[in-house]
Order: sequence, then structure tokens, then C-alpha cells
Amino acid sequence: MVKLPQSWYLPNEIKVRFGRKRSGRQRAMVADGHLLLVLHQAPQRDKREREGVFFWRKPNGEWEYSGRGSGVRRLMEHVEAYSVAEQQLTQEFEQAQDAEDYFRVLQKVAPLHHAAKNLYATLQTAREAIPQDLDLIDTRDWAYDLERALDLLYTDTKNALDFHLARQAEDQSRFSMQSVKFANRLNVLAAIFFPLTAVASVFGMNLPSGFEGGSTGMFWAVFFGGILLGVVISGWALRGAQSRNP
Repeated sequence: MVKLPQSWYLPNEIKVRFGRKRSGRQRAMVADGHLLLVLHQAPQRDKREREGVFFWRKPNGEWEYSGRGSGVRRLMEHVEAYSVAEQQLTQEFEQAQDAEDYFRVLQKVAPLHHAAKNLYATLQTAREAIPQDLDLIDTRDWAYDLERALDLLYTDTKNALDFHLARQAEDQSRFSMQSVKFANRLNVLAAIFFPLTAVASVFGMNLPSGFEGGSTGMFWAVFFGGILLGVVISGWALRGAQSRNP
């Protein structure tokens, strides 16, 4: 749980807007010339809870930070942490090679993009409340560029992932079609030679058949007759398959 520093003398109108458990969403609150920014640290994949930080701008223009140090520089460093995370994810995206790599990048980009979008909206609200603060304007513009870069990175990563998945599905479909063609050819060959194999098995039995002393012509007649019967059977089978699958 992140609490406001006890040394901060904020208007009660701002203090009563906090709950008892969490700092809440990113937002800007203004009262009596005081500006309080409730921001979140750059998200990390292994942490579900967002760590909140506070930036207080006094009516005289001085900035206070709930962490270590003070000054508007701390606010810029906060935005810079988002920028560093965006650059690291951009490098991971450029080095990605397969769908698993793109999915891993997408998992990291999504929460960072969402947090950066809320960061920009918060700074925009603060800029509208205090339009004369140039440092606040510069930080707001930086947050806008960062949010736009993350939006493009998210879109590019999702498109690359969809493309790889579609290409894998296409390759798998092409492989399946080739397997079907190969299996069909093997089935045709099996159908052609199946009658010959059956006839040879019958005449190869050690039982009298009346053809034991037959001539060579009888052998070839049985051979080609079996082949012809196999062609007829395979043609019949193929016509039946085509009629079922027009």
C-alpha cells in the first residue's frame, strides 16, 4: 500500500479522494492551486499490482516526489522509465523470429501500452489545469510520443503474430494436401495390385488346381488379368470417392 507522505500539506479536498487500500488509478487532482499526480510505475510482467507514486506541485511551482528526491526532474525520470521499457521491447520485437517470440513481446507490450495511455491522459488533465507550467507541457508531449510509439509497437507485434500463425496454418494445410495426394497414390497402387496378389495367393497354395502343368502363356494371362482387374477396381473406387466429394 502506498500512502501520501505525512509531511505533505495538501488540501482536504484532495485527501478525501483516496481509499484505504490502494492509490487507485492514474489521475490528476487540483484544488486551491495544488496539483497532485497519482501515477503508476512502468508495469512488470511478474507483478499484477501496479505500484503507485505521487507527484505534488505546490502553488509556487515547486515539485515534491513521494519517493527519494524532489523536483520536476523526478517526474521526467518517471516518464523516462516508460521510454526505456519501450526501447527494450522494440529491440525484442526486431529480434523476434517465430510466433512464440512475438507472443512473448505482445504480453509485455499490452500492459505497458495501457499504463502509458493512462499516463498521457493524466498529464493532459494536469496540463489543462495548469496551462502555464512549461515543464508539465514538455512532459505531457513526451508521454504522448511514448503512448503513440507503444500503440504502433502493439499493432505491429499483433500483426506479425497473426501473420506467422496464418502462414503456419497455410503450411500445415499444404502439407496435409500433399499427404492426401501421396496416400491416394499409394491406395491406387494397392488397388491395382491387390487382385493380382489375391490370385497369386490362391494359385500358390499347395493344393491341386489343374494349372500345375500349365504353359508360360497361362502365367502371363493370369498376371495381366489380375492387373486389369486391379485397374477396374481402382477406377470404380475413385469414381465413388469423387461422387461423394464433388
